[in-house]
Amino acid sequence: MAHAAPKPVPAAESLPDFDEFYSANYLRLTVQIYAYLGDQHEAQDLVQEAFCRAFSRWKTVSEYAEPLAWVRRVAWNLATSRFRKQKTAVNFLRKQREEHVEGPSPDRVALTRALSQIPEHHRRAVVLYYLGQLSVTEIALQEGVAEGTVKSWLSRGRAALGNQLTGQRGGDDA
Repeated sequence: MAHAAPKPVPAAESLPDFDEFYSANYLRLTVQIYAYLGDQHEAQDLVQEAFCRAFSRWKTVSEYAEPLAWVRRVAWNLATSRFRKQKTAVNFLRKQREEHVEGPSPDRVALTRALSQIPEHHRRAVVLYYLGQLSVTEIALQEGVAEGTVKSWLSRGRAALGNQLTGQRGGDDA
């Protein structure tokens, strides 16, 4: 299989000057992209990216009949891609429902405060049993203790909670 002879590369002097090309076209292309996106900084970034891509391929792009058409197409493709991503993000956010959660009730605050005052094992057993809805057997397996120990923790935890809650209420009413 014969290889094609490499295409002659024009001498650097014969290439159109990229700096002049950039200076002559940057502003008007930015205005177009800005009008499309509605964000000047975004438009500037995308046009810069398009010109960077042209610069890295300047030997090829400069030989096109209309190098600006290539840069414009790249900029518009980038803008369209960015526009689609933004539209997708906006649509996603629009579908999200903002949930307003009320603060904890006074009873919940009192319970949380009371739970924080009882021993850790008792607190964990009470929370797992009443809030986590685990059985005594499941708690015993999770904690690696006998079921009798869990029953003891629950009994002592309930008693301690009762003392904490009645003590708090009595203190608040006085």
